[in-house]
Amino acid sequence: GIRSSIFVGTDVENIQLAARAGADRVELFTKPYADLYPKDPEAAVAPFVEAAHAAFSAGLGVNAGHDLSLVNLEFFHRNIPRLSEVSIGHALICDALYLGLEKTIREYKECLR
Repeated sequence: GIRSSIFVGTDVENIQLAARAGADRVELFTKPYADLYPKDPEAAVAPFVEAAHAAFSAGLGVNAGHDLSLVNLEFFHRNIPRLSEVSIGHALICDALYLGLEKTIREYKECLR
């Protein structure tokens, strides 16, 4: 009765294996997206769109995390709108040092609308 999520990259075979193992969700490791995003957002998100479709087809929910920020989160979410959760703790706290926690949370929530 415990929801489980397996942390994976964008490799479709690993996503299918996560489904076969009984996971409820996968969490896509988004550092490669964050690294490429400033140079080519479309190329950066493409493997994640494919991975998300594979996960949804396998009956899995999709979480994402690692290096998502106010800079790149909205574009990611716009291309993968059925995200269940995003892990943004590190960037959120860094932004909160400059913007304040309340404003930062509002801005992150706005990225996910």
